[in-house]
Amino acid sequence: MRLRKTSIDGPGGGQLFEDTSGPDTGGQTGYSPCCPAAFHSQSMLSDPMSNLAMAYGSSLATQGRDMVDKNLNRFIPISKLKYYFAVDTVYVGKKLGLLVFPYMHENWEVNYQQDTPVAPRVDVNAPDLYIPAMAFITYVLVAGVAFGTQNRFSPELLGVQASSALVWLVMEVLAVLLSLYLVTVNTDLTTIDLLAFSGYKYVGMIIGVVAGLLFGRLAYYLSLLWCCVAIFVFMIRTLRLKLLSEAAAEGRLVRGTRNQLRMYLTISIAAAQPIFMYWLTFHLIR
Repeated sequence: MRLRKTSIDGPGGGQLFEDTSGPDTGGQTGYSPCCPAAFHSQSMLSDPMSNLAMAYGSSLATQGRDMVDKNLNRFIPISKLKYYFAVDTVYVGKKLGLLVFPYMHENWEVNYQQDTPVAPRVDVNAPDLYIPAMAFITYVLVAGVAFGTQNRFSPELLGVQASSALVWLVMEVLAVLLSLYLVTVNTDLTTIDLLAFSGYKYVGMIIGVVAGLLFGRLAYYLSLLWCCVAIFVFMIRTLRLKLLSEAAAEGRLVRGTRNQLRMYLTISIAAAQPIFMYWLTFHLIR
């Protein structure tokens, strides 16, 4: 049973107030509030899962980086590369002069400080990677100029030239490492040292190619011959101290036999430099 209050009529007989306390059967404006408790519970469940996933991903990234650094340092000591790039302008000038004119240089021993070789910028006899790296890049650029003067330049040909030079360099270093292992030579030469010594020949190659481009084939042969002899003398005098340093600690018979093997190995490494210099440059001069 529904009770409805009678409204109070105004002066004109109109209704002033209407009782709306009861339920309205007409069009009602329904309001469905969201459920904040459901969203709160969902966020409570999702946030810990996302934080856990982020933490797990960060842990995996850290472990992967450590594993890469450990395996990379096993073959290439990245921490020691700074030593081979510790050069300055004075050292670069002296080293280039030594590579082209090694005949008047007398002291070829590397200086040490507390059983550690001094930085290359202090000792001109210390190996470095700055000159080999810059010489390799310059050699590729000079080869591109040579191809351009012969009207046969193309990015593919330049890429083949650069990749072939790099492959020959890597094969040379691997062959020397294998020879040292077979001869059982105890030496302080590292893979980076061999890479540096093998990369010095690019300086003579650049001189030969530039001379050939400017003055013709005769200038190429004369300048390359000079640089080949210079690098041969440089390698002999440098590697002789490295490969024969342990001979004094061995017996007389063993010392004599291994001295011959080490001398042959030293001569072979030095003689291979002119061969590579000619092989990688003769086709650039026409």
